Amino acid sequence: MEVLKLIQERQSARGAYDSERPVAQEDLRQILEAGRWSPTAHNMQNFEIVVVDDKKLLEAIGGIRYPVSETFIRENYEQLSFSEEELLRKKVGILGTMFPLSWRTPGAKLEEPEQFNSSLGRVIQTSPVLLIVVYDPGRRAPASEGDFLGAISLGCVMENMWLMANALGIGFHVVSSLSADQVEKEVKSILDIPDHLMIAFSVRLGYPVSAGKYLRVRREVPDFTHHNRFGNRGVD
Repeated sequence: MEVLKLIQERQSARGAYDSERPVAQEDLRQILEAGRWSPTAHNMQNFEIVVVDDKKLLEAIGGIRYPVSETFIRENYEQLSFSEEELLRKKVGILGTMFPLSWRTPGAKLEEPEQFNSSLGRVIQTSPVLLIVVYDPGRRAPASEGDFLGAISLGCVMENMWLMANALGIGFHVVSSLSADQVEKEVKSILDIPDHLMIAFSVRLGYPVSAGKYLRVRREVPDFTHHNRFGNRGVD
């Protein structure tokens, strides 16, 4: 039950972190140890993790300017609810108020600085630690079309580290934008990451300045389970 409670209370700490409060080395080791024991397809362990805590490197990565994806904004809009009541009713998606007004207004024109994800850059620069998780796309799990099993494995690495960080009271925020084509090349250059490796995802670690909570919703078990045959809802 303690594990289930930890899973239920896990959340993404998206806000600013205390840049003057470093993550203890022992805590960082425990987070990486949790990642080490993640289940991976055929035990391939097809991942490497670059731990970045040098302030100059963090400043360089945070200084990368890249345009906000209009595709992301358009498809993200479909997942938004515009009140807590709506979100509680749907049980899926996220609350739109966490995004800039232009991101939740169809057809709105992005103005400077909204054209660039500058706010994310600032939080990267003030994060005590940034983890860059990379993998070799040339190594595929056997008979896994598109390396679907490899992608699942990387998700297991993320979840293991996330749960351990939350158990230690350390904020965890997945930064997917560093994997975008126009950004990945610059990040790899800054950190000397070999060309044949790709960035799967990145993570900010630190202690949130404010302990803000946001509404999290999930479908009930009967909403997504089918007993013996698809369509027989729920498990008695």
